[in-house]
Amino acid sequence: MERKEHLLQTLRIFSEANGPSGFEHELARTALEILQAYGETYIDPLQNVYLERAGNSRDRILVQLDAHLDEVGLIVQSISPQGLLRILPLGSWVASNVPSHRFRVRNSEGKWIPALATSKPPHYMTEAERNSPIVFSSIQLDVGATSAEEISEKFKIRLAAPVVPDVDLFYDDNNDILIGKAFDCRIGCTALVETLTSLAEEELDCDVIAALSSQEEVGGRGVEVSARSIEPDLAIVFEGTPADDTFGSPDSQQTLLGRGPMLRHMDVTMITHPGFQRFALDLAEKEGLPVQEGVRSGGGTNGGLIHKMGGGIPTIVLGVPVRYIHTPYGIAKLHDLEKTAQLAVALLKAINDDTYEEILAGDGR
Repeated sequence: MERKEHLLQTLRIFSEANGPSGFEHELARTALEILQAYGETYIDPLQNVYLERAGNSRDRILVQLDAHLDEVGLIVQSISPQGLLRILPLGSWVASNVPSHRFRVRNSEGKWIPALATSKPPHYMTEAERNSPIVFSSIQLDVGATSAEEISEKFKIRLAAPVVPDVDLFYDDNNDILIGKAFDCRIGCTALVETLTSLAEEELDCDVIAALSSQEEVGGRGVEVSARSIEPDLAIVFEGTPADDTFGSPDSQQTLLGRGPMLRHMDVTMITHPGFQRFALDLAEKEGLPVQEGVRSGGGTNGGLIHKMGGGIPTIVLGVPVRYIHTPYGIAKLHDLEKTAQLAVALLKAINDDTYEEILAGDGR
């Protein structure tokens, strides 16, 4: 299989998989199969998936690679007498992005049942309803049932059933455009795997342990466990990061499609380690790799938790720009995914005992 086809196939597997926060079991086992080619793998009770790279010596600088497995989803809160499913969000949604979209609901047999998010026809709306914002309490999922008994007996759907958007990956080869679900952070998972693929035959001067972590979208719960378990010296976080190139003024845009990964200097959860950030930016320039820089007033990543672990872990975030994250559909470019992995490869090749000390001493200038 050609490299590009392998990359697209990996993204397709990750993107189309079902794995909302707290329900990563199915996806974790798929990820385990993907990672087994690169070293020793295992899954912890919180469904974090680990890969200890073949060739690790356990006596060198240890770098943790992180990307989160989970996607924003929904959970069934209750079942109405008419057979409709009331829902709550898993992760951060804008309620108006949910109605009229297709979703999948997991039943008690492990089957994923197609559903439609309800939207009241305008013919039945009052004037007040038409002018009111959409809230989650007004949205239900419809699988075509007519009663609560049918939901239980025929569809075998229970309370607390997980729900994800029903979306297949699309790639426009002519324009290098990707459209799909869960690019936050399955595109980051794919970049992590591509990094490992590129390094499969390489000898490094550092050790690498990768962790595809669970429950990031509900508070970074999985990475608290993985980072404590790994105890890295440095961390590189891969993320599907929200693009801002379709709104706002040009001078405020910092995450554009087609310009390579975005390296944030700050978000609400972390001020990026200035020495590691400068090391990465200088290396990208040296290698001729496109990068973008951002200073974020909102959002956060697993880096916000990793960097506070142990005695403090210098951490950077490599963000693949994605338009419209936390909705059923995202838009991204394969080019940005490729360049993100290439920068990660360059970083891992450059990290050793000496450059680690350089990173620690750096003040960002």
